[in-house]
Amino acid sequence: MQRVKVHSTNDSKSIKSIRYLNKSFRSRKHALNQKTIYLYCPESAVQEVLACCEDYDFEVVINDYSLRTFSRKVICHYHSSMLDKEQKLFLIRAMEYGSWVEPLVSYLDDRNSYSEVKLLNSGYFLHQKAFSILSTQRNQYIKRAIDLVLSLTALILLFPILILVAIAIRLESKGSIIYKQMRVGQFNQEFNVFKFRSMVQNAENGKAQWAKKNDPRITKVGSFIRKTRLDELPQLINVIKGEMSLVGPRPEREVFITELEKEIPYYRFRHSVKPGITGLAQVSYPYGDSIEDAIWKHKYDIYYIKHHTILNDLVILIKTVKVVLFGMGR
Repeated sequence: MQRVKVHSTNDSKSIKSIRYLNKSFRSRKHALNQKTIYLYCPESAVQEVLACCEDYDFEVVINDYSLRTFSRKVICHYHSSMLDKEQKLFLIRAMEYGSWVEPLVSYLDDRNSYSEVKLLNSGYFLHQKAFSILSTQRNQYIKRAIDLVLSLTALILLFPILILVAIAIRLESKGSIIYKQMRVGQFNQEFNVFKFRSMVQNAENGKAQWAKKNDPRITKVGSFIRKTRLDELPQLINVIKGEMSLVGPRPEREVFITELEKEIPYYRFRHSVKPGITGLAQVSYPYGDSIEDAIWKHKYDIYYIKHHTILNDLVILIKTVKVVLFGMGR
C-alpha cells in the first residue's frame, strides 16, 4: 500500500504560477498503470476519499496545487462542482497540457474492474447514456435473444443431467425436488425463482436465514450441486419466462435487501436490469455471507451494469462453465 499525501487547496499563488510542460499523455493503458495519481476535491471530501484509498496499490496525492508540470500525469477529480473557479481552471489547464484528467470513480472503475460504491453519488447514475444496457434497446433485444437460444439449448442438452440430479435429491431426503423462493427482480418486481433443493426440507423454519459456508442444513447431494452450480439449472425456466437473464446480478430476497440497503449505497440500482443465473460478482468474488461480502459483490454488480457488453456476458458464461466443470462454486 502506498502513502497518501494531502496538500492544502488554498494556495492560489501556486495555481497561478504553474509552469506547464506540453507533453501529451493519451495512452489509456499507461494511465491505468501509473504508480501515482493526483486527486483534486473539496476539503470536505478529503476524509471520505482517504477512507477508500487505504488499500489501493498506488499512491494518491490529494489537492497538490503546487504541481509544476503535467507531463504524463494522471489527474482525477471528485465533487468537482464544489471546487472554486481557480481550482476548476487548474484541472482544465492540466488536461490542455498533457495530463490524463477524469472523474475519480470512472478512473477507479477501469483500474480496479469494479465500482468503488462508497464514492458513488447521484451524478454517477444520472448520465443514463453511460449505461448502454439501460439506454440502448438494441442491446436489450440482443441480450434477450441470446438468453432464449442458449437457455432452450441448455435445457435440451442437459435434460439427462436434470433427471439424474432430481433422482439423487429424492433418494437422499424427503421433500420437494424443486425449491421455489420469492426473489426481487427487475424494477423491484418479485417473482418465484426455481432451484434444485440443496437443503433439508423446511430448512428455515419460517425465518429467513443467510446461507453460510459449510451450512449444516445442506445435504450431501446439495453440497455437490451447489459446488457445481447444478442447483441453479431450473432457473433456465425463469430465463425463458423473461424473469431472469443468463448473466446479471444475482436475485436477492426482499427481507435481505431491506437490511443491505441500509449499509450499501444505491443497492437497489442493481434492479435496473434483470437478475442473472450467474454474474460478474459470482465469477470474480468468492462465496461470502457477511455485509462486507455483499458490498464487494455490489461493487462488481454496479460495474457490470455500467460497462455491460455482449462480449462481457459471453466471457462471464465461459468462466461459469469452468466453475461447473471443476466444482469451484460455493
